Amino acid sequence: VGDSSVLTCLSKGKINMLTWKINLKTGGLCTLTYRTDRNMTHRTNCSDNINWKFRPGLAPALEIQQVGIAQEGNYSCDVASTDGNFCTTYRLTVLAPPRLSLYCDEQGSPVCEAAAGKPPAQLSWVPGSSSSAEEKSLDNGTVTVLSKFTACSTNGTNVTTCMVSHPAGNWSQSIAC
Repeated sequence: VGDSSVLTCLSKGKINMLTWKINLKTGGLCTLTYRTDRNMTHRTNCSDNINWKFRPGLAPALEIQQVGIAQEGNYSCDVASTDGNFCTTYRLTVLAPPRLSLYCDEQGSPVCEAAAGKPPAQLSWVPGSSSSAEEKSLDNGTVTVLSKFTACSTNGTNVTTCMVSHPAGNWSQSIAC
């Protein structure tokens, strides 16, 4: 989420026509077409952050700026050239790193929250805990994971660390309640 992504069209020979067909996971369809004989581009139902990226000497590409969960889906590029027809397909999956917060509840127990992550984060405790995580799905496709530290004994220490594991990164925070 928030980064730019560049998808390249593979082809050989001189390009006559190039079409990107984008089937978004949310159900939308976007198409971009470029005809070299008329130096003409056409776009249908595409958001402003999806654009052509042409550079001399490089394969034509599509750039998605400020990627969001709404851009998740299948992207296919069809090229008609002097050497034949070529198709390149991508499946864009968007990762949203969770926001981590650690606090003490009313009973003085540590609570760890990994908010709005995609996919859901994995939470664990140091020292070890018998706690389980609760997941809450949000309307935007992300998930908030909440875990409350529960241990029979902390071996004399009152500092607890929440470890968050996610494909976008790993984090930890410590607290004394």
